[in-house]
Amino acid sequence: MQTLLDDYSQLALWLQSLIALAGLVLLALLANWLIKRVLLRLARPYLDTRSDTADRAAAWLATLIPLLIVSRGIQLVPHIPEEVVTITVNVVRASIIFSVAMAMNWALNYANELYARRPEARSRPIKGYVQVLKIVIFCGAAILMIAVLIEQSPLLLLSGLGAMAAVLLLVFKDTILSLVASVQLTSNDMLRVGDWIEMPSMEADGDVIDIALHTVKVQNFDKTITTIPTHRLIADSYRNWRGMSESGGRRIKRSLVIDQNSVRFLGDGEAAGLRRFRLLGDYLARKQEEIAEWNRHELSSDCDEINARRITNIGTLRAYIIAYLKSHPRIADEGFTLIVRQLPPGPQGLPIEIYCFTDTVAWSEYEGIQADVFDHLIAILPEFGLRIFQQPSGLDFARLGEG
Repeated sequence: MQTLLDDYSQLALWLQSLIALAGLVLLALLANWLIKRVLLRLARPYLDTRSDTADRAAAWLATLIPLLIVSRGIQLVPHIPEEVVTITVNVVRASIIFSVAMAMNWALNYANELYARRPEARSRPIKGYVQVLKIVIFCGAAILMIAVLIEQSPLLLLSGLGAMAAVLLLVFKDTILSLVASVQLTSNDMLRVGDWIEMPSMEADGDVIDIALHTVKVQNFDKTITTIPTHRLIADSYRNWRGMSESGGRRIKRSLVIDQNSVRFLGDGEAAGLRRFRLLGDYLARKQEEIAEWNRHELSSDCDEINARRITNIGTLRAYIIAYLKSHPRIADEGFTLIVRQLPPGPQGLPIEIYCFTDTVAWSEYEGIQADVFDHLIAILPEFGLRIFQQPSGLDFARLGEG
């Protein structure tokens, strides 16, 4: 009989514990539901409606209330072994630390989003610094969670880290290098989101779309993504086209290769014929007057004509190209260099280099303007008695055989 009473008594104790535990769990769930489903929804109109990051930070903070209820309430549940209470409290406290760390993580994300809306964020992003803070927060949270679970002082764990300093430096080598690189890139304004960069060593040629602590993402013009370690942007060279974009003009630097066999002096009749070009009228009049004056003073009447100065078709072409570019509506002339020059002649011919700038930096417009300029110049060459040099093709040899 006594044994039966003891069994009933033991069962009653377990029922009391189970009922208390169920009540504690229901209370924690009710508190979680009220805070997240009611209070946070009521507060949502007063939060930032352009982002849900602040909502997530608030949700993680709200998780503290049910965790605190469990941490305090478990000690009031009757007939629970002390070891179970201790383990539960330690696990809940570790969960509280994790929740606070996650709330701080989302708060940092929200701070980065707010800063990204400012105009100066493009030139001085803080994403790298935010990621460093996250690493510090989660490392600190991990140490505190372990200390709570094993019921030891965090200082004891930190003292043990001193012996692991060399290992930690090796593990976080890339992080340290990237942090230093991020500081240099930001402080020297070397890179911004939206910059067009070329980095042949990493096969990157496109726009920067993200600058993080460890990596910089570049969207290439073929829409592929190249990920570059941040420290490589300090160690290796790359080209940033931001200066070109901000200047408002994009450079044309291309040559017409002239067949040197077609270069010659212009006869009087040919020079007069070229006066029909409106762009050459002033040049030819000035040049002929200059040459005639020089010939009168430097040459005697019985001197052979070969010693006289004369106008060349290649020089006249250069003058025409300069006048054409200056009159072109899409070629920038104020504050930009405009040069038409001869490069050293070689076996491929005589290069005439056009060096100027368009009035736009848009790629498609720039290519169209450049093509229009060279379409015209190549088509106009025969008017000056000049030819473009090109290697003989099969058609040229076929024509030679027919002749």
